[in-house]
Amino acid sequence: MAESRDNSRRTSRTAPIAAGLHPANLPHDSFAPDDPFAPDGAGPLERAIRIGVILIGVVAFWYAAILLTGAPRFILPPPDAVLASLIGDAGLLAENALTTISEILLGMLFGLTVGCATALLMAASAPVRRWMLPVLVASQAVPVYALAPVLVLWFGFGIWPKVVMATLIIYFPVTAAFFDGLRRADRQWIDLARSMGASRGDVLRLVRLPAALPSLASGIRIAAATAPIGAIVGEWIGASAGLAHVMNQSKAQAEEPRMFAALVVIAVIAVGLYFAVDRLLRLAVPWRAETA
Repeated sequence: MAESRDNSRRTSRTAPIAAGLHPANLPHDSFAPDDPFAPDGAGPLERAIRIGVILIGVVAFWYAAILLTGAPRFILPPPDAVLASLIGDAGLLAENALTTISEILLGMLFGLTVGCATALLMAASAPVRRWMLPVLVASQAVPVYALAPVLVLWFGFGIWPKVVMATLIIYFPVTAAFFDGLRRADRQWIDLARSMGASRGDVLRLVRLPAALPSLASGIRIAAATAPIGAIVGEWIGASAGLAHVMNQSKAQAEEPRMFAALVVIAVIAVGLYFAVDRLLRLAVPWRAETA
């Protein structure tokens, strides 16, 4: 009973803080005009026109490069040959695209989980912070791509070396972004919460986490942009499936249009993943912490 009354008192004391930090009460115009992720107000038709113009520009530049350089077909196949391969090899490309997408998504899941956990531990414990920060910084001195052959040696030619590559690539930016956000929580809110009897857990839950979410969102955007690189590099080193594996096989078989078709699918996956994640984050975190 006594414990229940204590919890009730704590809840009543911290309720105003929770209400003040609720997203509904935070400034929703915090997407500054110079924010590259701010909604531009473009409708579906305008976005479709933009995409169409970009695609036409890319194809025109592609044909111009072939005409101006005289590049042979085995060096730079024309877009129509690549399109024919996209249609003719659709089954092969789709099957291997599923493998690559699985590697990317698993790498993002593990990287985000471990990165967020590390940032929370460093924010909550000074000893952990003193030990982990030098290790994190030193880990960036070793290029992650150099570990790809070692990972293939350890985990074989399945999906796990690629998952680990994607995890390692996004781990540091996610950890650094989230930890920086946790440290940048408004000191006045923290002092107010403590003056109202909030515990360290309450401060973390009600003040630090909401303030850190925009920084975490930036880290997740970076993860969405870089995770495909880790998966593709891992497949290049050694794989039995995946789009980079298709590219390697196509190169060995002198099937250049199919190799470029796989490259196009990789680009579509990477761009689609980034914008899907960006859209979800804008819905989940529609505010941005005020900065001085």
